[in-house]
Amino acid sequence: MSHIPFLDFKPMHDPLRAELDAAITRVSHSDYYIRGKECETFEAAYAAYIGVKYCIGVGNGLDAIQLILRAWEIGQGDEVIVPSNTYIATALAVTYTGATPVFVEPILETAEIDPDRIEAAITPRTRAICVVHLQGRPCDMDPIREIAKKHGLHLMEDCAQAHGAKYQGAKTGNLSEAGAFSFYPGKNLGAMGDAGAVVTNDRELANKVRYIANYGSDVKYHHIYKGLNSRLDEMQAAVLAVKLPHLDAWNADRVRIAEKYRAAITAKEVAQPLAPDADHEPVYHVYGIRVPAKDRDALAAYLKENGIETIMHYPTPMHLQGAYADLKIPRGALPLAEEFSATELSIPIFPGMTDEQVQVVADAINTYFEN
Repeated sequence: MSHIPFLDFKPMHDPLRAELDAAITRVSHSDYYIRGKECETFEAAYAAYIGVKYCIGVGNGLDAIQLILRAWEIGQGDEVIVPSNTYIATALAVTYTGATPVFVEPILETAEIDPDRIEAAITPRTRAICVVHLQGRPCDMDPIREIAKKHGLHLMEDCAQAHGAKYQGAKTGNLSEAGAFSFYPGKNLGAMGDAGAVVTNDRELANKVRYIANYGSDVKYHHIYKGLNSRLDEMQAAVLAVKLPHLDAWNADRVRIAEKYRAAITAKEVAQPLAPDADHEPVYHVYGIRVPAKDRDALAAYLKENGIETIMHYPTPMHLQGAYADLKIPRGALPLAEEFSATELSIPIFPGMTDEQVQVVADAINTYFEN
């Protein structure tokens, strides 16, 4: 029986081993490890890639979101709208500022926040909307931008799963006032540890984020904000700079695999991610299928028995986690988030995955539903 991992780094990393090793050695020999030339080089390259003026390397994706909110001076008594079906980091970033996350339901077919539900969640305390381009598919930004403008709200993007995805030809991170990226190793563009970035065209915001991330300091030992310690280190920046030129090719391979899955998975019980269209160019950070709740756990177990790794994103929605028990949101109050959590199963997808591996996964899924 063959083993198909959920994610395999080797097809991506093996051709780059010499470059990666050279970059790591260069940093090691430089004796300079925080906010040096490697970070500056990557920040400039990533800003150019996204199509924005500024990129600030930070410690991780959660910090990237929090830093944007802090730069907007969002805090105690404020509310920030977030999707109800995202990873908890999005909400935690809001919480860490002292503000309250307000959950808005998704469109199940896209997994993205439903623009038609946002206005009903706006109150006099709402200060910002944070969309999440979940699973690598960009949100429908036009109506969301209109809502933010109408109500005078800040708008930001959590792009942790959408490196290189495009909406109407523009890359995620350049569709609002600011974008937050994670470079966690498993991302489409991943470091060899935790790392993140904030991107924006707003010079004032960029400077403020940079200062807050450096203990609130604009120059050494001069602190104008109560800041954090969240900086992209030289080693991770050097690794990311080696990998960035390959991101588009890796994303294209993910699209290839998604197309293979879309054709090969024929079981009528399986809802698959939507194909690209004129407005949306997804990058399939994960390939999340949805199946009836009664089958999801059993299908995962069946695939595991057949050597196929899967992950559930995310089996318990945020409002039912103990961390957010204080919000007192009862079960059933956010039914779409709960349905998403009960029916989603992410199957293997990674650059370099072979057609044969895709077919094995698809055949196993089809066979499960035939029995």
